[in-house]
Amino acid sequence: MMGLPAGWVTDLPLTRTAQMRLLGNGVVPQQAVAAFCALHDSLRADMPPGQVS
Repeated sequence: MMGLPAGWVTDLPLTRTAQMRLLGNGVVPQQAVAAFCALHDSLRADMPPGQVS
């Protein structure tokens, strides 16, 4: 559901409460990639021409 491989947390020997706690503050990997790419593109747009990013 969060874009993680099947069993990423559920295959661990943890109680359901512990599993939910681990996932509770997780960032969906696809959202993290999208945010990073947007930030990177924004920073690149602000660079002077010819400067390597």
